[in-house]
Amino acid sequence: MFRRFRWFVGLNQKNLSTKRLVNADQPGPTRPNHLPNLDAVHEVAIYIHRFHNLDLFEQGWYKIKVTMRLEVGEDSYPGIPARVVQYEAPEVGSDNLCRVWMIDDTDNSFSTPPFQIRYARQDVFLSIMISFYLAFGDYEGESTAVILKFELMHAPMTATGSDLQGSLDACSASVHEYKIPPKALLGLHSYCPIHFDAFHAVMVDTSVHISLLKASYHTIRQKVPSDCRDSEGNYAEDYVGSNKVMLIKALMAAHDILLEDLRRISTGIDQAIDLTEITFESDDTKWFDLTPAARVQSIDGEQSLQLPDREEDATHNINYLTEESVQPFSWDDHLLNSFQSLANQLLYLWNVFLKFHRENKTKILEFLRKSWAIDRRTEWSIWMVYSKVAMPHQYMHNKVEGTSLHHSLHRSSLNTRRLIDDPIQTAIMRAELHRRGISQMRINNRALQDMYIFGDPLLVPIIIVERVTNVYRSASLNSNFISVENDARHVLSNGSRSTNKFCGSSQQNGHVLRVVVFVHGFQGNHLDLRLVRNQWLLIDPEIQFLMSEANEEKTSGDFREMGFRLAQEVISFLKRKMDKASRRRNLRDIKLSFVGHSIGNLIVRAALAESMMEPYLRYLYTYVSISGPHLGYMYSSNSLFNSGLWLLKKFKGTQCIHQLTFTDDPDLENTFIYNLSKEKTLENFRNVFLLSSPQDGYVPYHSARIELCPAASSDFSKRGKIFLQMLNNCLDQIRTSSDHRIIMRCDVNFNASSYGRNLNTLIGRAAHIEFLESDIFAKFIMWSFPEMFR
Repeated sequence: MFRRFRWFVGLNQKNLSTKRLVNADQPGPTRPNHLPNLDAVHEVAIYIHRFHNLDLFEQGWYKIKVTMRLEVGEDSYPGIPARVVQYEAPEVGSDNLCRVWMIDDTDNSFSTPPFQIRYARQDVFLSIMISFYLAFGDYEGESTAVILKFELMHAPMTATGSDLQGSLDACSASVHEYKIPPKALLGLHSYCPIHFDAFHAVMVDTSVHISLLKASYHTIRQKVPSDCRDSEGNYAEDYVGSNKVMLIKALMAAHDILLEDLRRISTGIDQAIDLTEITFESDDTKWFDLTPAARVQSIDGEQSLQLPDREEDATHNINYLTEESVQPFSWDDHLLNSFQSLANQLLYLWNVFLKFHRENKTKILEFLRKSWAIDRRTEWSIWMVYSKVAMPHQYMHNKVEGTSLHHSLHRSSLNTRRLIDDPIQTAIMRAELHRRGISQMRINNRALQDMYIFGDPLLVPIIIVERVTNVYRSASLNSNFISVENDARHVLSNGSRSTNKFCGSSQQNGHVLRVVVFVHGFQGNHLDLRLVRNQWLLIDPEIQFLMSEANEEKTSGDFREMGFRLAQEVISFLKRKMDKASRRRNLRDIKLSFVGHSIGNLIVRAALAESMMEPYLRYLYTYVSISGPHLGYMYSSNSLFNSGLWLLKKFKGTQCIHQLTFTDDPDLENTFIYNLSKEKTLENFRNVFLLSSPQDGYVPYHSARIELCPAASSDFSKRGKIFLQMLNNCLDQIRTSSDHRIIMRCDVNFNASSYGRNLNTLIGRAAHIEFLESDIFAKFIMWSFPEMFR
């Protein structure tokens, strides 16, 4: 197999070389025979550890197909599969995993062994590494990034034998691509999670390892520019020399990166690795000692090339090694030996890493995954804007002094939004200005770039994160832009030592049961929030989740009845999970979280107000409200949507719509939402996330954010008074003197350019549904604050 494999690699290199010569306009002459052949390749090793099925809708046979290409202009040059290492053999007798991987020489692709997927949250451990080769120095310029492509191939469960392979090759179910920046080609060790699309929700644990190595075969010859030939048309030797200088510089950088990464990974996984021999050999060969060659007179009077005897700083020496210092025909045995020593040392170091990785593959993958999660917080902050806003004690009208609420707040020096402005337009403009800033940014780092996000950065939603603080406890209200991530880390570090009601039991031993309940909205389905659920599962695979079905096809009735049904469903689910956890191990604590979409949030609060839920309120942990109408539709400004609500009340008699619009009782003080605001439904949550969108016309912007709106501030009637009381009731549940609560408002501003002009856009339904069809906002928020979701 190995001999055949090497023949395959050589054959493809030959074909690629022919292609380059045919496409060249004026192919240059071949290199002089007396020059040494110094070639290098980028080895990109991809370790595929585990295929985890989060939520595949269809059972069947699957496999992962991997290709790699380097794009230059309109041309595309593929990476060549070089070697495959199967770390662990499949289990004996396993009928859901074939044992044959495949390399296709027509498209230079690698395919994992096919495997069967039969149920959700199924794991298939592949434990296989595939290495690709990319020639060094043949493609110049800035656009030399490498595209790493993963395809999910699918075949029906009934396919067998040759039909199975043919079906898998013919059907690409989904694609996920990563971009490897040019800087990363000299050395990189990174976690590389593969998530396909919403209909193929899987997670493939993958890591990418890259280094520059000396080539063991001739790579593609580079076209020689016409201006590099002398008057007689001979090959200009200094052009070759400049490429050799670039090569040696690159090898030196690759060596330093690989050595540093080995030490970093070794320390990170607390596993020692012996680098003594490497350090000794590098000192002995002195391949760092490459100061400019000095021409001296030999005994017979001829000029010769002499390398310096003393050792100097590596960086200083590299700077002297320029194209001008390499004169024509200056490549003698001294410099060639230095190159060989450097290349051999780097190859030896790379083999040390591969052996070290094979022995500690799981620990290394986990270490890289943790590093990746930390780095993503910084990377994704490009699309996130952090700020801190103050919450006043009470909202009230001041009729005696004849001033509005706006003047009262200004006199108190409260740092709030100017009420004379339209909050919706202000939020949209703020996001648009930030989006324009992103269009002028230039991303230039070594990190892998997920093309699902970086393919078109302007299509990614902008998220404005506001940390809500209490006025009487805020020390610096004038500092608007504060790192919320640092605040959260500080809160959690203090919270772990606290004994208040938000920290649970002080008992250290035992199991913590983490339960998340997902509640859909009006005429919704229990799977509506599956994308948010999948992101939560990636953060914490140990959670027990309940996709509520108690009110499916029953969301037109009374909120009290819907809340009662949800409470019964939650309690029944909790009891089953508690009994199961108690039988297996000591149950120390419970963390109960809720996620609601649209009116599902009112159903959640109605359920929490039920007396049967009282024993479980002390377990409440995180609450995520996605576009929830907490203050109803009293001041809804969407006339088209209001007309639709009127029709539902007039002809359908929908009870929940009457409750949302405060027409369920002639006396506003007897309406459902007003009385629900008096219930302490938000008080016991440790973390509260209020997600809203100024583009969402289905839910009033102020209602989703639980804040004052301009219309209510200028309404001095009983209606305005009831609204302020209801608002203050809700804010009183959020307002607390505890340092251990995180209250955030998150404005999600979607890119509406793809919506087009249609009815959904006009009435604001497009953005309301986008919360269910896009998971980028959930990914950004959850991975930026993972402590709140564990």
